[in-house]
Amino acid sequence: MHQSKKGKNWFFGMKAHIGVDARSGLTHTLVTTAGNVSDVTQTHNLLHGAETMVFGDAGYQGAEKRPENTGKAVTWHIAMKRGLRKAMKKNPLGRAKEKLEKAKASVRSKVEHPFHVLKNLVRQHKARYRGLAKNTAQLHSLFAFANLVLAGRTFGSARARTPS
Repeated sequence: MHQSKKGKNWFFGMKAHIGVDARSGLTHTLVTTAGNVSDVTQTHNLLHGAETMVFGDAGYQGAEKRPENTGKAVTWHIAMKRGLRKAMKKNPLGRAKEKLEKAKASVRSKVEHPFHVLKNLVRQHKARYRGLAKNTAQLHSLFAFANLVLAGRTFGSARARTPS
């Protein structure tokens, strides 16, 4: 864990980077880093090798150009930076780009569901300082629980409809 300064405020913490399956919404990969580590440096750790498309937010810009990701047979769909998106013109090309960004965002939203379970159902808002290894172990079990909750929501409704 590491401290960093944002404006005049100091923050101390860690980041949890997760890889989520676009169909099921279940977390398949978890990587934790200190709070001062850039998101794009962990992209290769989040890929399991069988994906054909990768969606990421603006923090993963340039992931396809990094040496550890070159040669991977995936299509990269990384979000546009906020400043570029707001500066787009309102012409037909700009509206088409905006539709593309919304389509990317709808797929990327699956990543937020496991975090919703952790923060709202389990009440895991802050990580205590116990070191990165212990917090990583705790997050592995919490994301496994989040997978159970999300899988129950997905498959539980199908079981309820089958006649017994």
